[in-house]
Amino acid sequence: MRKLLSGAFALVAFAMLCGYGFWTQERPEGHYLSDLRIELALDEGVPGERGNLLGIEPQLFPSDYQNLERLHRKLSAYLEQARAKGLVNPRTVVILPEHIGTWLWARGEKNELYQVTHRREAWQWLELSNPLRYGLAMLAATGDDRRADAHLRMKAGQMAEDYQQVFGGLAKEFGVTLVAGSIVLPAPYVDRGVLRTGSGPLFNTSLVFGGDGVPLGQPQRQQYPDSEVRRYIQGGHGQPLQVVQTPAGRLGVLVGSDSWYPDNYRTLAAQSAQLIANPVFLSGKDSWDMPWRGNRHQPLAAGLTLRQGEASERTAWQRLTLAASGQYATSMSVFLRGQFWELGGDGQGFANRAGQHLAGSASPGARLLNLWL
Repeated sequence: MRKLLSGAFALVAFAMLCGYGFWTQERPEGHYLSDLRIELALDEGVPGERGNLLGIEPQLFPSDYQNLERLHRKLSAYLEQARAKGLVNPRTVVILPEHIGTWLWARGEKNELYQVTHRREAWQWLELSNPLRYGLAMLAATGDDRRADAHLRMKAGQMAEDYQQVFGGLAKEFGVTLVAGSIVLPAPYVDRGVLRTGSGPLFNTSLVFGGDGVPLGQPQRQQYPDSEVRRYIQGGHGQPLQVVQTPAGRLGVLVGSDSWYPDNYRTLAAQSAQLIANPVFLSGKDSWDMPWRGNRHQPLAAGLTLRQGEASERTAWQRLTLAASGQYATSMSVFLRGQFWELGGDGQGFANRAGQHLAGSASPGARLLNLWL
């Protein structure tokens, strides 16, 4: 009798395990509606032979990342509207916002992950749906927040492939130079034109694609990650800032709050940078006009001219970026908009040229920023 009960229990456990395994493989897709409208918030200068900086501030949601076709459809629709306005040509440098590639960790998951209202619930669905990948990633995770590290590390290879497919594909489709915002990956590098991941710590990196869809240079790491992301993202100051040649001029990329620090501009100026792209993600709904949070865990921020709470986020970003850039180069800061579970993205893009600050009109939804060179 005992052997019979043990056998029956083992059979039930095996059936449950098989059922769970089959459940983790199911990925049905839900109904999807998306707003493809975008407003031209800044249009400065006159068309010429030098080209233009074209910032795209998309309005994105978790469901946009359920598959690559959805993400491509939205971003290509924005670019099509920009092209219809005469803002896209072979010398155009398109700038996308920070972390637009990081959310690719949510690609190809169960419907429930996109329908919950809090990130912690989404993380739970991610872990339950990918038990083996998550477990292995936890073993390799580093930093103070190993769970957040594992969420990104477990799908890093897929994310790198998706990032290059989507953003390299858009660059080739529209024949433009494209600064593909940023993505968090473990020790990423480009090998023979392919973005690959390593086994080291996580870095917040940006990659520039040429008009043929091929990466220009190596991934540019964020030098000084700020706020809570420092718990699992490592600073990239061990890898120097780089400049790449584009049809519009020599281009450097400063990710996020790297744009606040004059030394970064001096480093790029020493490499004859003419243009600077600054992809940004500012978290928190309506945070643009709230008190500036500063750079809470970055000792270098002690040397900034502003202190936490002295100004709004809007004033701080505009003042610090303009003061740091000075006369070095023409720059454009582009923000990610939308809602990722309870985490909203805010901010309004702006440009600096020859010490002059250029701000666009305030508008809800997705925004285009254009600066003729």
